[in-house]
Amino acid sequence: MAPPSATAAQSAFDPGLHHAHDSASCPFCRIAAIYGPYDPADPPAAESDALNPDASAPNPATFVVLSTPLLVAFLDIMPLSRGHVLLCPREHRPKLTDVTAAEAQEMGGYLRVLSAAVAQATGVRDWNVVQNNGAAAAQVVPHCHFHIIPRPELRDKRSERFTATMFGRGTREDLDEDEAAPLAERIREAVAELLHGEAPPDSSKPKL
Repeated sequence: MAPPSATAAQSAFDPGLHHAHDSASCPFCRIAAIYGPYDPADPPAAESDALNPDASAPNPATFVVLSTPLLVAFLDIMPLSRGHVLLCPREHRPKLTDVTAAEAQEMGGYLRVLSAAVAQATGVRDWNVVQNNGAAAAQVVPHCHFHIIPRPELRDKRSERFTATMFGRGTREDLDEDEAAPLAERIREAVAELLHGEAPPDSSKPKL
């Protein structure tokens, strides 16, 4: 059997060929459309309209923690733990193989930064990074996204349920919106502090 042609191999990674019609009903696409990019090293004030959690109404409130021209990250509305964050490309990419090379590179860099920021903001020093592809793999929203899930010590009473929480599965609770706003602010501040200490993931300041 002949090996796949370069054109065939390229098409497998061409996001323009897949699921464009799904974006209209995608909640992550809606969030990306509502919340524009900002410089993660200099985030807007918490009270800024750019971060207004209620801007996503009538959908649930959205607490953005990172927003670049390519990516957006926000608190999960049904977190597995306090500080559970989702990171996704702005454009509708159903699976990891649908993202562009530039999106993949930036996601990889910001996964590292967000992991450190979430740990700093929550005080939890262990976490899972989870990424599911397809319904059979427990992907609920068909828009590529990474979960950053803090893992408190199992000895902690509040984290007894974590004995069964692995790979993005487990008991979920509604996001406490009163707690979410200051937590999201702490994560944004931690991201900014980390970026001030080193070059951004793409080695250049995000261009807005």
